[in-house]
Amino acid sequence: MGNKNWWVAQQKLNGAKKRLLKLYPSLPERTGIYILTRVDENGFKYAYVGQTKAKGGILKRLAEHLLGYQHIDRSLKAHKLQGEKDVEYGWLIDWVECLDEELNKLEQDYIKTYANMGYQMRNKTIGSQGKGKTGLGEQKPSKGYYDGLKQGYKNCLKDIKEYFEKYLNYDFKRPQCYKKNGELKEIYLKKLLEFKKLLEEKTDDETM
Repeated sequence: MGNKNWWVAQQKLNGAKKRLLKLYPSLPERTGIYILTRVDENGFKYAYVGQTKAKGGILKRLAEHLLGYQHIDRSLKAHKLQGEKDVEYGWLIDWVECLDEELNKLEQDYIKTYANMGYQMRNKTIGSQGKGKTGLGEQKPSKGYYDGLKQGYKNCLKDIKEYFEKYLNYDFKRPQCYKKNGELKEIYLKKLLEFKKLLEEKTDDETM
């Protein structure tokens, strides 16, 4: 019975490897750092950085993630890999081969690098398998994440202002918005004034 279970597990692992190699033919079976990144439909960026020096190297470790049930494993199951059929917001894979003694420092460096680039890290710690392994706390988004949200808001506001200046008029699509005398009801008038006030906000390029 034990041999049968081992054989089934190996078949699943080999299948996961084939799935990876179809997208990344040069994935190595060597010691190194692997990096998973994903951008969702709203433009939010996520990343996970891991290390491996086990037999089978990076290829085997990534295959194990595809079959596992930890936090990043579940996300891989849910969002799949970018490049697979009908996958639009899947995970991308990158990697760096290195010596065993370089693993801890490189893992920590890459976690910090991607966090500073505005990625929400899916790591539970700041890396390293030994001394210096500490938690990422509440996993608060980095400053770059908030900067991205703020800039996206400004870009959207600028576009809306342009559309109303050149192409659109204010209007309410439902007759219920109006009183019998044709005037807007108070609540809808209030919302109209709030919207106009929003469009009057100055974006950075208008105030420079």
